[in-house]
Amino acid sequence: MAQHVMWIDHLGLLPGDPSVQVSFNAVSSGVGSGLSGLVIQSTTTGDVGVSGGNKVVWTALEVPPGVKVTAVRVCFENSNPRSYIDQVRLAQVQNPPDDAFVLLDDPTHLNETGPVCVDSASADPIDPQAGALLLELRVNFGDTADRIVVRGLGLRLVH
Repeated sequence: MAQHVMWIDHLGLLPGDPSVQVSFNAVSSGVGSGLSGLVIQSTTTGDVGVSGGNKVVWTALEVPPGVKVTAVRVCFENSNPRSYIDQVRLAQVQNPPDDAFVLLDDPTHLNETGPVCVDSASADPIDPQAGALLLELRVNFGDTADRIVVRGLGLRLVH
């Protein structure tokens, strides 16, 4: 099976909770080398949001027909290793759409200051034709002054 990366719009990640804030600046992220990206900040510490759920940024995925998803590639830089992405998840909405099953759940702490690109753990090939796919990056903040910058986000696909 041929495998490749399909890059997705990392600037389109949405905050999953009011405690998570996202911003961007086309000139500088203000982290490390300053390369722009999606800047994630939090008004609270930890990885549980004010609503009681996981503190995440997330998006729905558009995957072309005829391919399956096996992993997620995350390119990022942290302002401090105490604040980081602590989980990468892919879930698939079921039919009827009253639940989403988690098909990839990687709790690896992405706490390098970076910049770096890493792949999540591999999952059994996920067929996007079976239901809408949701991607979540759970974030954990040790200090509300810290920033996580997502500079690229991709899907590992197989034909």
